[in-house]
Amino acid sequence: MYLKALTVIAGACCTIALSAPVQARQVDQDEIAATSLPVEAQSTLTLIKQGGPFPYAKDGVVFGNYERQLPQHRRGYYHEYTVPTPGSRTRGARRIIVGGKPSYRAEYFYTGDHYASFQRINQK
Repeated sequence: MYLKALTVIAGACCTIALSAPVQARQVDQDEIAATSLPVEAQSTLTLIKQGGPFPYAKDGVVFGNYERQLPQHRRGYYHEYTVPTPGSRTRGARRIIVGGKPSYRAEYFYTGDHYASFQRINQK
């Protein structure tokens, strides 16, 4: 009797846990026109579209989207590129994240605060 009751309780808990959807935080729906980006970001965007050369060794690495700020996709969908920050001795906090292939229907996001928030780049 005790084991049967425990099984029912455990099954109910598991059912509840499995039925609760995991919600990813969505990208800030604000858009920014490509022409309104900082000039360094505009230059980085141009480099991305022409395939480089890139000034930083980590440019083009897979962006994991661990913060779940961007729409969910399989690992490897997003890549990050450094946007130089004038006066910074490091790579700084600014990045452009590319979803998909830059040569074919890519989506572009800008973050000026090292992944705390994103703006979709509108290229029209």
